[in-house]
Amino acid sequence: MDKDWILFKERLHNVDKDVFFSVLSHIGDKWSLVLLGILSYQPLRYSELAVRIPKISRRMLTVTLRQLERDGLVERQAHSGPQPWFEYALTDLGRTLIVPVKALADWALDNIDLIIENRESYDAENTGS
Repeated sequence: MDKDWILFKERLHNVDKDVFFSVLSHIGDKWSLVLLGILSYQPLRYSELAVRIPKISRRMLTVTLRQLERDGLVERQAHSGPQPWFEYALTDLGRTLIVPVKALADWALDNIDLIIENRESYDAENTGS
């Protein structure tokens, strides 16, 4: 068995698996990945995020931001003035995810044509089954 896999299994054995899998679920969610990518450039207001991600519902945007906040990956920053406002920014911990998120996005871009071909082939073989 591969040494890295053995070390991974040992590390996994020593953590709360529910927390581990919930973290993977949050950061692996499509909207979390999109938000992390967008916020990697600059902090943004809620309304700016909603405009930049037109396919996300307001409810899903709120839920996803709260999950990322709870995990300490995003922070909601209050700004004072005549009309107080808030913006969302990556935390230091959130910034550590940018390299792996970009690597995942690059992999998807590098392989998207092959994935499309595989889907079309699969769908053609399994239509009407």
